Amino acid sequence: MMRITLETIMKHPVTQKYLTRSGLKHAVDVCERALEMATKRGLDTDLATKAALLHDIGHYEWYTEGKWNYDLYRQNDIHAIKGAERAHKLLIRLGEDPARAKEISVMILLHTDSYLPPSRIQRTPLQQLVHDADTYVEQPGGLHHYETMEIEDALARVRQIDAIVERLSNLPRISNG
Repeated sequence: MMRITLETIMKHPVTQKYLTRSGLKHAVDVCERALEMATKRGLDTDLATKAALLHDIGHYEWYTEGKWNYDLYRQNDIHAIKGAERAHKLLIRLGEDPARAKEISVMILLHTDSYLPPSRIQRTPLQQLVHDADTYVEQPGGLHHYETMEIEDALARVRQIDAIVERLSNLPRISNG
């Protein structure tokens, strides 16, 4: 099965619509951070970067009188739930392996616990990685969602990530046996 690239994902109209809404620059920043973390932690860079790129695809716009209402967002947001569903549907349509699409979607679902009652989520290492990458680039008051980036700049950056992921996927694996 052919690997679905970040560039293919990024060029899809659904991705462009929702990542623009939630912050295209933030999505690409988290994706780059996830690549770095996955490489250092010895985790699947393809899964990590896809989940990181799409982690906020479920955002809804929380505005009051034309201004972003961060408190309303924090109290009522379920973007991880909506994003997991939206990402799964998108990835399946693009031809992603169904098991990998599910894994990416669950990583998106668990990248935040803002929609849950106070609890402690038990994440797998990849799920924790997406959470960590997102947290690393967050800014107070959700300002990271307002940094702008042109689509061509975003595409250039994801092409670079794709090239690294492709090179890493072709490296021989060391057996643990």
